[in-house]
Amino acid sequence: MHWLDVQEIAEALVDAHPEIDPGLIAFPRLRALVSALPGFAEQPGHPCNERILEAIQQAWIDERD
Repeated sequence: MHWLDVQEIAEALVDAHPEIDPGLIAFPRLRALVSALPGFAEQPGHPCNERILEAIQQAWIDERD
């Protein structure tokens, strides 16, 4: 799993952190939570940026609803 696996990341975050409201999380913390997920590894040429974090946050919100 890497930064472009937005839906898979969102599903993993729902399972790993049911106590967190994804609508209230700051991007630095979101990045840390994603990086700590089992099976996550950054891929060369696919760095994290604000757009990717926004997509992950929205997918996490959608997955919780």
